[in-house]
Amino acid sequence: MKLILVLRDTAFFTSRGRGEKKQPGCFGYPLSIFFIVINEFCERFSYYGMRAVLVLYFKYFLHWDDNLATVIYHTFVAICYLTPILGAIIADSWLGKFKTIVYLSIVYTVGQVVMAVSAIHDLTDGNRDGTPDTLEVHVALSVIGLLLIALGTGGIKPCVAAFGGDQFEENQDKQRSQFFSIFYLSINAGSLLSTIITPILRGQECGIHSQQKCYPLAFGVPAALMVVALVVFIVGSSMYKKVSPQGNIIVKVSKCIGFAIRNRYRNRSKSIPKREHWLDWAKEKYDERLIAQIKMVLKVLFLYIPLPMFWALFDQQGSRWTLQATTMDGNFGAIQIQPDQMQTVNPILIIVLVPIFDAAVYPLIRKCKLDFTPLKRMTVGMFLAAMAFVAAALVQIEIDKTLPTFPSSNEFQLKVINLGTKDLNVTYVANTADSALIPPFKANEYHTLEQSSSVTFAYGTNTPQPFPLQDLAEQTRYTCVVKDDGTAIQANVFEDISAKPDQGSNAIRFVNGMQEPINVTLNAVSLGQLMPLQISNYTMQKLGIKEIEVFTASGKTWKVESIKFGFGSSYTIIIKEGNTELQVEYVEDIQPNTIHMALQIPQYFLITAGEVVFSVTGLEFSYSQAPSNMKSVLQAGWLLTVAVGNIIVLIVAGASHISQQWAEYVLFAALLVAVCIIFAVMAYFYTYVDPAEIEAQFDEEEKKKNAKEIEAMGVQNGDGPYSQTKM
Repeated sequence: MKLILVLRDTAFFTSRGRGEKKQPGCFGYPLSIFFIVINEFCERFSYYGMRAVLVLYFKYFLHWDDNLATVIYHTFVAICYLTPILGAIIADSWLGKFKTIVYLSIVYTVGQVVMAVSAIHDLTDGNRDGTPDTLEVHVALSVIGLLLIALGTGGIKPCVAAFGGDQFEENQDKQRSQFFSIFYLSINAGSLLSTIITPILRGQECGIHSQQKCYPLAFGVPAALMVVALVVFIVGSSMYKKVSPQGNIIVKVSKCIGFAIRNRYRNRSKSIPKREHWLDWAKEKYDERLIAQIKMVLKVLFLYIPLPMFWALFDQQGSRWTLQATTMDGNFGAIQIQPDQMQTVNPILIIVLVPIFDAAVYPLIRKCKLDFTPLKRMTVGMFLAAMAFVAAALVQIEIDKTLPTFPSSNEFQLKVINLGTKDLNVTYVANTADSALIPPFKANEYHTLEQSSSVTFAYGTNTPQPFPLQDLAEQTRYTCVVKDDGTAIQANVFEDISAKPDQGSNAIRFVNGMQEPINVTLNAVSLGQLMPLQISNYTMQKLGIKEIEVFTASGKTWKVESIKFGFGSSYTIIIKEGNTELQVEYVEDIQPNTIHMALQIPQYFLITAGEVVFSVTGLEFSYSQAPSNMKSVLQAGWLLTVAVGNIIVLIVAGASHISQQWAEYVLFAALLVAVCIIFAVMAYFYTYVDPAEIEAQFDEEEKKKNAKEIEAMGVQNGDGPYSQTKM
């Protein structure tokens, strides 16, 4: 969700001081707003760019598991949506919007710089092996950076758009409205570009002593854009109209509600007549207009209670859905999509769907004479989001079918490669005996064994020779390389990769099936010398065809092109000597990702369509039902629902203990459907009001009251229409 939607009606409560000098303009607009629009574009680029790669930074750099990465991600987002209340209070009560934006932008910028520094793996890489000696420093810096960013981005959120609205004159309603459209476009442009660019930057390799994914660059560019945002905003300082703090309406509303509760509690035992509404207990201190306005706001805030569940699903695009994309195939032919780049589907669809709904869908519904009220639209939006998670669950089920099954507790897995010239007979002895016949230079599938199991090897009719398995660790995969030298069977065991390769990389290694030592190079990466019957370390390779080069001890040089590697596979490549050229055999240890990322598009379409009819409609409904001076109260309430939604994710992810990801998706979908039904019932009993009409009634009553007071004062002074002058 792009939060400018919350601020679209800021013009309704923008105030203008009297006697201010006219500011320089351009094309009928105050020149100052161009600095504000550029500032917002850079700030949104900074925020969404950093957030796009955040969950992958947690998983692949800090090495947190999926659940912890999800918890920290949603904790950060929740804080980002809690701090706007603090920013609004500071701006309206003490510092004013301009100073609040400047001071908190400085905090924001420092946070982004700290995040960029935290991602430098050479920072604590004393061994120069590409791995930080201690992650505590990186974790501490990351937490500090995220807290500063949350305070900065949340604190300025309620101020920037309102400050832009302050720049217009009272007779510039059209320009002000167009400004908010441009402002909203700048947010989506910043979000879209950053979500495309920062994953590309992350995909680069950088480092002083060793090369790794370039998270410092992925965080550093957003930090640089935040510096630009701050500088641009300050440069326009002399052109801004700066409205002095007028007192925060949120504080005033809170005090009125608190007084009503206390007053009712104090008089609960006294014989005082009951009042129609519990807020009427505030009449001793607050005027009836304010109380009536708060009643209208509370009616809308009551409808907000079920809304956090929608955001609990919506914001998982940046966590669970991004993690889901890491197990999928991102090859779109001419381009290769990174998992975190799939988030760009949301802003693209927003730009496409908003005008389609406004120009085609809603008019068509009206022509069909269907009573599609705002609350009904919001109900449909919640249902669409639930269906998006059903779609995500179906995709996850298909992904799970392609994922390898790793050994559980008290088990290990063993694969055998036959480097001999005859068929190898392998017998596994566990609770029952099981055997496999492996042709020369081939391998069998992984066989799951318990710790008490044993295995024997035999070539032809020779006597089976036992091989010890006692030293093999549980929950681990192994490859046993076997060969008959004519007198005895030789066997070596090597530990395999026990997880799907990260970020769509391919884990490639080689086994020497020749009679002499060799040196192997893959795509210009040397794997060192390999003795016969030995396996190299893994090298991580990206999508595509690679060149394999082998140098033998006898001076021969062999070259051959590999198969085309996909995403997330693992291969053991057997090197054997042919008559005229190098021969290689591929043993697939982990199959590549075969489920395409394009299958995520339906779930993104459903949740974006849900956002359009839920978020936009919800805001328009909320503001149409609230008094003009209470917009900021509803803004705070709306942001609070987003924060609570992310907290719900934390609770479910931490308490559900669901091992299957598709089941968690179904759980969230079921919860939202249940909440959707509750919201539909609440909406059925809601009565729409016209705040302007109610306020007009108070204005009329106030005019009559003032007129009576003036008339009474005139009679008392002998100046009334019926007074007589004494001579």
